[in-house]
Amino acid sequence: MQDIRIAILEGDDVGKEIIPATLSVLDTACKLVNLDITWVNLLMGTDAHNKYGDTYPKETDKELNNAIGIIAGPIGHNAYPRNDPSWRIPPLRKQFEMFASIKPIYSYKNLQSYKNNIDIIFVREVTEGLLSSETIVAGSAEYRPNDEITISSRVITRKGASRVAREAFKIAKYYNRKKVTAAHKEPVYRLSCGMFIEECRKVSLDFPDINYEEKLIDTTAMHLITSPEEFDVVVTTNQFGDILTDLGAGLVGSLGLAPGLCVGEHKAMAQATHGSAPDIAGQDIANPYALIVSSAMLLEWIGNKLKIDKANIVAKKIKQSVDTVIEAGVNITKDIGGNSGTKEMTKAIIDNLK
Repeated sequence: MQDIRIAILEGDDVGKEIIPATLSVLDTACKLVNLDITWVNLLMGTDAHNKYGDTYPKETDKELNNAIGIIAGPIGHNAYPRNDPSWRIPPLRKQFEMFASIKPIYSYKNLQSYKNNIDIIFVREVTEGLLSSETIVAGSAEYRPNDEITISSRVITRKGASRVAREAFKIAKYYNRKKVTAAHKEPVYRLSCGMFIEECRKVSLDFPDINYEEKLIDTTAMHLITSPEEFDVVVTTNQFGDILTDLGAGLVGSLGLAPGLCVGEHKAMAQATHGSAPDIAGQDIANPYALIVSSAMLLEWIGNKLKIDKANIVAKKIKQSVDTVIEAGVNITKDIGGNSGTKEMTKAIIDNLK
């Protein structure tokens, strides 16, 4: 069996709580089926800057090349000093061409959500679009030639649009979904969104058993509120997807219920939708659900990629245990209506692993 090396990036703030929680669940689940994984702990964020003078030091960069997977905690970039390139958002997605961010949202019947029967998978392109420090490997995505003007750029490529569209259709096929919706604004951005839609249409022809539709991004946002049950898989560009996925998390009750997996051809990264939440850090109240489920998604991806059945089994066991704990509604965190802390909810998930 191939060696499975997964890099652990704790990040900032609540990352220091949800990363250990996630690893304790993974360790327990892996032992149940004798799945060996090499965990490689690396620095990213404030701790990395304190030691190396950079939030993404070369020491971390070098080790990441040897890992097939990454589990990344959030970074507190909102608090990072501006105009200092050593305080940067690590460009992991762009550097390792993890181009598609897969973010499922699901409404549990016993939890308060905007509507019942919500079950949507968002597929967001994350290496291009309206560029930021996350989507470039050198230079700056924005510049200010004088104090009255700021210029940003949006990049859409045929390669980028085609591969994220194909990933969306592959996901729809894998999970037996019936429809892919491409969200865009082609009437306004006729060349950039136009290219995105052109590639989505081409890819759709390779999947005749899956329905394909197009919706304007503003219409998509409205329909997510009025009739979320009409969506199955939604594929879109970077910034549109960034907004829609947070909207989706709100529909099901909490950002703590929004897992995510960034995938590429050779590497994938588990990363929850929520941020570093410095206002609740260190209080044992952060919801570990999103990162735990994100990590289960990573193991499923690795299992399929490397043909390692045990990884898929572990992923399934974790998801089943999480569902059991959520549906029981006892050992859950306050953001989803419970009274438990991070550690207590984590323990309940571990205790329900079978």
